[in-house]
Amino acid sequence: MILYDLICDREHQFDSWFRNSSVATKLVKAGQITCPTCGSTKVQKAIQSPRITTSKQRGKAPSLPVPAEKPAAEVTQAMTKMTEAFNELRKTIEKNFDHVGDKFPDEARKIHYGETPERGIYGEATPEQAKELTDEGINVYALPWPKKRTHS
Repeated sequence: MILYDLICDREHQFDSWFRNSSVATKLVKAGQITCPTCGSTKVQKAIQSPRITTSKQRGKAPSLPVPAEKPAAEVTQAMTKMTEAFNELRKTIEKNFDHVGDKFPDEARKIHYGETPERGIYGEATPEQAKELTDEGINVYALPWPKKRTHS
């Protein structure tokens, strides 16, 4: 497991654990990492400061603790549980809410202002559209919603 510092196009910084560097790179390039602050999927690895050793430190063991096998297994187990919980949430939303696609902002406003009957909806909105809805007093939640994988 490796921890990366990430940053979105709106300059929100956050971190996330990945199985390895190539998985991190693949998920970032595919747009499957979502900023927890604004929901943007335009994310990149943040610049990380290198670890510099002095001549006095060369040959010595690193001062940072090396994670043991058990904590890594616990992190992996926790991530697996979190992924399973998110997948259950996604299934529940897909089963019980209407998918309105990119018409989400318009539909949310119609429901909020009583122009259409109240119902649960989900769809796509840009971070700017989500902020506008929130500013109008319309409760919206940004969830990471990676594209479903197709098996070939």
